[in-house]
Amino acid sequence: MPDDAAVARDAAEAEAAFSHPAVEPDATVAYGAHPDQVVDFYAPRGDVGRPAPLVVLLHGGAWRAPYDRLHVTPFADFLARRGFAVANVEYRRGSPIPAQGGTRPVAGRWPETFDDVAAVLDALPSLVREALPSADPRRTVVTGHSAGGHLALWAAARHVLPADAPWRTDRPAPLRGVVALAPIADFRAAEELAVCDGASAQLLGGGGKFEERLPYADPAALLPTGIATTVVQGRTDIVVPQAVAEAYADAAAKAGEVVGLTLLEDVGHFPLIDPAADACAVVAEEIAQLAF
Repeated sequence: MPDDAAVARDAAEAEAAFSHPAVEPDATVAYGAHPDQVVDFYAPRGDVGRPAPLVVLLHGGAWRAPYDRLHVTPFADFLARRGFAVANVEYRRGSPIPAQGGTRPVAGRWPETFDDVAAVLDALPSLVREALPSADPRRTVVTGHSAGGHLALWAAARHVLPADAPWRTDRPAPLRGVVALAPIADFRAAEELAVCDGASAQLLGGGGKFEERLPYADPAALLPTGIATTVVQGRTDIVVPQAVAEAYADAAAKAGEVVGLTLLEDVGHFPLIDPAADACAVVAEEIAQLAF
């Protein structure tokens, strides 16, 4: 269990990250009929001179309904001010009703959460051409924070899904890479550590569904991808601990793939998406190394 000082630090970092006012997008486009199937587009700020790399942003929040894309709009704006075009994705999350036997809302929907991520990645090239002409979809990097980091890794691994998976593609996604921020990247490790009160198991439907659905959902089981991947992780993160990122990197190594693992000293979970934090600049640089 984290000590009182670690809990207090995490609370302060969360408060700082969530203190920024929301930033309105330049355009919002639907990729499906459900109200959550929308993308906010942010054009690169200033004179970039040519179409800018596209960053696809998947927000975190343990796949739970109360947490939507609004809280990462300052981060999306931060990336736009760094010269990126940004697609801030919304997707269907869990019911607001508490999980059976628990007090927090259910984490995720099976299969809708995965349906949405697959659908939006497939639709983005045409959506970008219409709504964000300043973006270059040929230079796309997918990033995501926490549960969104899981979805970013999963989105890049659809070509290695089991053959009967409805989201499987016949070739790798045309991505420059993935930058996953404190991702829930290894579901077994996450469950052992009770990350987000068992959110991974809830996402897969709970009970006996966990083992059955793990090969379809767990990034650590979907390797190697052949797509450049970097994980950025704070060493003092008590929400998604460093051990989860390390378990994913170890799984990649066993599969014959090298995953970059950038560990930040004295950084917890939320500074990675806090525009006022030094860690956020590190994230932007990691994205730039893949995109430019």
